[in-house]
Amino acid sequence: MFDHIQAFYQPTSVREAVRLLHDGKGRGRVVAGGTDLTLLRDRSIRFLVGVTHLGLDYIRRDPNGCDIGAACTMAALEHSPVVRGIAGGILARAAATCGSIQIRNVATVGGNLANGSPAADTATPLLAMDAAVVLQTDKSRRRMTLREFFALPQRRRINGGLLVQIFVPKCKGRAGWSFQKFGRTETDIAIVNAAAGLGIAKDGTCAWARIALGAVAPAPMRAEKAEALLAGQTITADLIERAAESVAREVQPITDQRAPAEYRRELSQVLARRALRECAQQAGCAL
Repeated sequence: MFDHIQAFYQPTSVREAVRLLHDGKGRGRVVAGGTDLTLLRDRSIRFLVGVTHLGLDYIRRDPNGCDIGAACTMAALEHSPVVRGIAGGILARAAATCGSIQIRNVATVGGNLANGSPAADTATPLLAMDAAVVLQTDKSRRRMTLREFFALPQRRRINGGLLVQIFVPKCKGRAGWSFQKFGRTETDIAIVNAAAGLGIAKDGTCAWARIALGAVAPAPMRAEKAEALLAGQTITADLIERAAESVAREVQPITDQRAPAEYRRELSQVLARRALRECAQQAGCAL
């Protein structure tokens, strides 16, 4: 499997890790849990850079939200009281669906995002929570929203750097949240996954709406037209149905070994409807 790998490095600082990757000119890959790396068939890789000893496995409350180190495992997210207390615990719920117990004990949130899979389980809740990522390159450290990150072509997202942190902003006011996943088995990769959040204003209308979907486009996506349809309106069962129909029109699914495109499109509508109804009920809306 790794007969083409010539070296394995274990740097002791983020700066050293980034320097190794930069000097490798595309021939190096980051490894933490390694659950995605083992599936790669890229024989141009010549060395691996381990990042499990860089102190990036933290979960910290922040005055404006929560900071999560990129090397934090799915199991840590799943069981963290801090993560469970954010946005109805949808990130913890998503992490709990990411493979078997053995995989969750080693797979990291940074790897889940950086690998670029459209079906990444943590991507949709983090998109729904308006999360941001912090990238360290050889020249600078910069922060961008997760939406901006996924809007980039996959080869340019990391671009020789290292994803070091995820920031989840604090959500204020009355809101409801939901995470939905449909796979062939409980631990399988998603055929479709969805996450949603609804903020309710003092007058009872929708202050903001966020609907994120995975495995239905080249990258995890936000259903912006459906979100706009909900904003400023009183949430009703009919409005949720129209938003779910909008989601089905916005997604760009493909046919693969797990499901045909039209099945994914229909499932997107079903999961969006379920997610929005759960959000509305949590927020106290009368449907």
